[in-house]
Amino acid sequence: LQSALAEWTGQKTVPNVFIKGERIGGCDATMALHNGGKLVPLLTEAGAIATVAATATLSS
Repeated sequence: LQSALAEWTGQKTVPNVFIKGERIGGCDATMALHNGGKLVPLLTEAGAIATVAATATLSS
């Protein structure tokens, strides 16, 4: 697994985070996005987090 990750991304450690097929990076990069308020919008746009409107529609 580490060899494949290194070949595909240049990073062989985990986590190796991807959102919508785009490599975000490892733990430090993911935490930097989170701390900068950018992670949740990326995940929401990718459909990985439901919006309030979508949740309300599903529950009605």
